[in-house]
Amino acid sequence: MSIDPFTLRRGYKQRGMGMPTHSHEDAQLTFAASGMVQVHTDEGRWLVPPQLAVWIPAGVLHRIEVLSDAELWLVHWEPSVALAWAPATRLDRPFTLRVTPLMHSLLTAAFAADIAPEKAALVTRLMLHELTETAHAPTFLPLPTSPVGRRVADLALGDHRNQLNVDELASRAATSVRTMSRLFPLETGLTFKSWRQRARIVQAMDWLARGNAIARVSVEFGFASTASFSCAFRQVTAMTPTVFLGQPD
Repeated sequence: MSIDPFTLRRGYKQRGMGMPTHSHEDAQLTFAASGMVQVHTDEGRWLVPPQLAVWIPAGVLHRIEVLSDAELWLVHWEPSVALAWAPATRLDRPFTLRVTPLMHSLLTAAFAADIAPEKAALVTRLMLHELTETAHAPTFLPLPTSPVGRRVADLALGDHRNQLNVDELASRAATSVRTMSRLFPLETGLTFKSWRQRARIVQAMDWLARGNAIARVSVEFGFASTASFSCAFRQVTAMTPTVFLGQPD
């Protein structure tokens, strides 16, 4: 469905499929109505379960990885329209946002088969207001930019059970703990300890979304108990694993 100055697109992607690195001339809001995707940019990656949506400004290189069978709802705005319709705020960087009940209703209305063009324009305009007023969701995993930082990050991501201590990680990455401690805040905005915890939780979210039980995920990711896993999960995401799965807490 195409209505100037915005476009609504719906697509279905199977697990393992995706979209290679590309950019758009327009700004894009991606919402997984079902399933889960991960959006990668040069700065890092965003995990996008159905509770969240991701904003990608015009011209930003990104790729989409489909982690489980997904129905994607994509809203595109011409950059000048997004700038004119949105409140005065920063929309020049990618971010994830929680899909509030209002945003969900707006998306549902926009993708209804019988929506009139005039109503669609009003709905998509209100979407821009809602996304700028919603707190960013902490599922972004920033990636270091230096070769040393990337080596450390790759090793840590492969050690999601947290079995390697910082000395072992530094040694395997051919660097020092001091260098790691200096690089991560500079390149990711997080201390290495905070970055590693977030990486484990983001990976754990992927496992949960694939249908693995909370107890199994807590063991797989090296937590002493489901309670300690839930505590760490809440610290990173401001929600429990149960709420993340859409179940009553």
